[in-house]
Amino acid sequence: MYEKFYHFSGIPFLLTPDPRFFFGSAGHSRAISHLVFGLAQEEGFIVITGEVGAGKTTLVEQLWAQLDRNTYVIARIVTTQVSGDDLLRLAMAGFGIGEAPGTDKATLIRWFEQMVREQRKAGRRCLLVVDEVQNLSLAALEELRMLSNITVDGRASVQTILLGQPQFRPILASRDLEQLRQRVLASYHLGPLTEAETRLYIEHRLRTVGWNGDPTLDQDAYRAIHRATGGIPRRINTLCSRVLLYGALEETHTIDEAMVKTTAGELEQDLGVGLTPPVEAIRDRTSNDVAPHQELLRRIEALEQTATRQDRMFRRVLDLLADAEAKRP
Repeated sequence: MYEKFYHFSGIPFLLTPDPRFFFGSAGHSRAISHLVFGLAQEEGFIVITGEVGAGKTTLVEQLWAQLDRNTYVIARIVTTQVSGDDLLRLAMAGFGIGEAPGTDKATLIRWFEQMVREQRKAGRRCLLVVDEVQNLSLAALEELRMLSNITVDGRASVQTILLGQPQFRPILASRDLEQLRQRVLASYHLGPLTEAETRLYIEHRLRTVGWNGDPTLDQDAYRAIHRATGGIPRRINTLCSRVLLYGALEETHTIDEAMVKTTAGELEQDLGVGLTPPVEAIRDRTSNDVAPHQELLRRIEALEQTATRQDRMFRRVLDLLADAEAKRP
């Protein structure tokens, strides 16, 4: 809806990773450099960690868009709460190796080696991408290590990119994974965007869909977006999408701090999308000398204001739909 009101060519803040919207922040650019360096080694593991929504999958999409499709064959695993044997079978399936029910592991490995040999003859390398690795069991991680040990004609059969949340780092540092850790050739932790990068990120995504300055976001609005999202790209996308919807429903062409704060509060109450203020802010709030009943009244008032606002937005949506229906031939 809002993309039509502001005359965009598409939706600028989709949650689905799209290489068109890749923004090369300082952190994302360094992460790409680590990926490129790791790939040049043609063996071992590359580890990229970051908070939920930090852009790890987008990094791989960007890398995949740059890679020569005639040089690499890629298998991707996104379901990681599986056993070691199931992970092996998922990897095989990702490379196009079919199997009959009950196929033993030794047979799968032989098929895998044959697949690698055929890809080598065609001039291609095998790259395995495993997402959400913090959910993998030690047995599954060990299965990945064993897969990386397989050599075909004296060369590593597969190179693996591991994507995970920050809690994977202490897992990787455990004694049980010493052998896997020794095979990590490049590792990078993807942090949040700075306040300045948050503004550039928002404007980059808007320009990608034809933004020409409508709507205008003032400096305080950008600052409020960064504070509410912590600079995490997916959170920024969620908040900005709702802010633009708010602006379209209100038929305004200026986004200010108050609109951002109101929308962030509604998201926090309605969806719990991770826009909660930092722990320090919560401590500051709870340390104030506010009587319990006064705090309760304040919350009730806030909920009533939200309900009123949502009712007005709902009515506006119905009006827009009715207008569209009336104009339909």
